[in-house]
Amino acid sequence: MKIAAVTGGAQGIGRAIALHFAASGYGISVADPDKDAGEEILGMLQARGARAVFRRADIAREDEATGWIRHTVEVLGCPGLLVNNAGIMVRKPMLELPLADFDRVVAVNLRGAFVCSQAVAREMIRHGLSGGIVNIASTRAFMSEPDTESYSASKGGIVALTHAMAISLGAHRIRVNCISPGWIETRDWQYSPRAEQPVHTDQDREQHPVGRVGRPEDIAEACFYLAESAGFMTGQNITVDGGMSVKMMYAE
Repeated sequence: MKIAAVTGGAQGIGRAIALHFAASGYGISVADPDKDAGEEILGMLQARGARAVFRRADIAREDEATGWIRHTVEVLGCPGLLVNNAGIMVRKPMLELPLADFDRVVAVNLRGAFVCSQAVAREMIRHGLSGGIVNIASTRAFMSEPDTESYSASKGGIVALTHAMAISLGAHRIRVNCISPGWIETRDWQYSPRAEQPVHTDQDREQHPVGRVGRPEDIAEACFYLAESAGFMTGQNITVDGGMSVKMMYAE
């Protein structure tokens, strides 16, 4: 049985990734700091017949991140896929942003991805397993709105970390790629008491050449492609944004 480990897998994009891979026969290990949401996704996975574990973890803490990986290996086996999906955003005016907030975003989004990747890669090598790592970056690595410095910096770091790890781990038959989502609607993919039915305007849809806002399933499908069908790809970034980042926009 193939095993996928997903950070931030309890809600949003991570929840969709966990469910998509479970539906394809993977065992799933989820790390997330939200205990209630984590237990909910665990129940959903098990109800679908998947072997699954959930561990409450703050991946910015090395001990919690590596403890999650050890627990995964002990209960399910060595993951052949890691999806570094966990991410947070603090949006405050640049000139007023506390360094503690900047550091926290980078610690979760970038440092956490490195710590989890290091831990999983060590296990893959120890078990003689070829595998893959998929990092979730963002189109904000390449384009910005005001007051997104910490998030944009962390996601730009993810893109660079991806190609660096691809080179370092290539000799061990571990491929590393990343996905940069654009606008992905996640309000209906939250812990059920907090989930909301999203409403989008014509303008929201028309910003995207494909004619709609993105869904978490769009990113899950891209992850699955990188895991299962992209054996000759490593060190690459795939933008999944409905064409939004290539569309010229003019102020009216």
